[in-house]
Amino acid sequence: MSRVASRAPEEVAWRVPGRVEVLGKHTDYAGGSVLVGAVDRAITARARRTQGPPSSLTVTTDGGDPVTLFAGVDPGLEPGHWGHYLQTVLDRLTLNFGASAAAHLSISSDLPPASGMSSSSALVCATALALADLNGWSQEPRWIEAMPDRLSLAGYLAAVEGGRAWHDLPGTTGVGTRGGSEDHTGMLCGAQDRLLLAGFDPMRIMRTVSFPSQWALVIGVSGVLAHKTGAALEDYNRGPATVQSVLARWNEATGRSDASLAGAVRHLVGDADGEQAAGDPALKELLSLCEPGYERERIEQFLIESLVLVPAGARLIAAADPGVGEVLERSQELADRGLRNQVPQTRLMVSLAREVGAIGASSFGAGWGGSVYALVPADHAEDFAAQWLEAYRDREGLAERAATIVTRPGPGARRLL
Repeated sequence: MSRVASRAPEEVAWRVPGRVEVLGKHTDYAGGSVLVGAVDRAITARARRTQGPPSSLTVTTDGGDPVTLFAGVDPGLEPGHWGHYLQTVLDRLTLNFGASAAAHLSISSDLPPASGMSSSSALVCATALALADLNGWSQEPRWIEAMPDRLSLAGYLAAVEGGRAWHDLPGTTGVGTRGGSEDHTGMLCGAQDRLLLAGFDPMRIMRTVSFPSQWALVIGVSGVLAHKTGAALEDYNRGPATVQSVLARWNEATGRSDASLAGAVRHLVGDADGEQAAGDPALKELLSLCEPGYERERIEQFLIESLVLVPAGARLIAAADPGVGEVLERSQELADRGLRNQVPQTRLMVSLAREVGAIGASSFGAGWGGSVYALVPADHAEDFAAQWLEAYRDREGLAERAATIVTRPGPGARRLL
């Protein structure tokens, strides 16, 4: 046993919050910009050493049946079971850092599952962080060299979930989704009363944005579970696959080797943003490579969301300018037309939020269900939340699963023990 492993604790716990994506719908995996923050609901993973085979993990959750996992062994769970996320973490950490001590993991949560606040990514992060500390890996040079700060740690944990390599740490199969690093960045790097304006080619936090003290975030959980299995997984992965297809076509046509769509855009218009950049005639070279219909509309959505709406929204929120409502409305329309990932319930929640008096409202997350957030005056947030939920339940009748949460941007992941 190494000196680092001998100093590893007997028990450790990490609390990892969910996140709210204010702007930047499906832009991160294309290298674009997002405006994201942590929320005050979280998943907590408590890990302790136990007797058993190396690289084995017994997991219990609030009210659920225990699950036992072994590195490299198919757990035989039904599709969509939360145990697959933990199996992915166990396999990847074993591959990258070696056999782990047998452990018991207790998972608790006040973060609604499949609600668009990325409970699955929070589960991945909390599990990985707890196991890394329990086994002493987070103190080893190999870990520190690959993840020297919170932002690079977010990148690695996103790579764990997506199955991608990270520096010299090889990847595994991942959980099946082909997403980016936005969720993990918000969870790991979030700050109290701050939103992060982040970009992903290269991965960086460009600045933090103060969330107005006179505003609150009210999150409306639609009650439509945003599953990522079967046809829903195919729908989700259609977006990343389309982006990669256009990027490959671009690199072949130009002889370039851009790592992301944002890199291709930067080559054409530089670091400019705003309406002028999004409408620059130089972008026709990229758009001409897109097939008519979904592909073209998907790339146009990326350009406007990343170049125009994210920076404009950041400026308006920092200034507590209610004009941000128009930015959110445009983002929502683009999600419907370009991403095609909305369902009637999320459309209804956005519409009702505006009727009840929100400054602005938008759906967020993967789509095909999930949640909507509303920006509202803090003094009226609780009343707004109650009226919004009542109006929605009257129309949809999703009384059991629909809910509202009044919150503000909060701090990122933290170790409890």
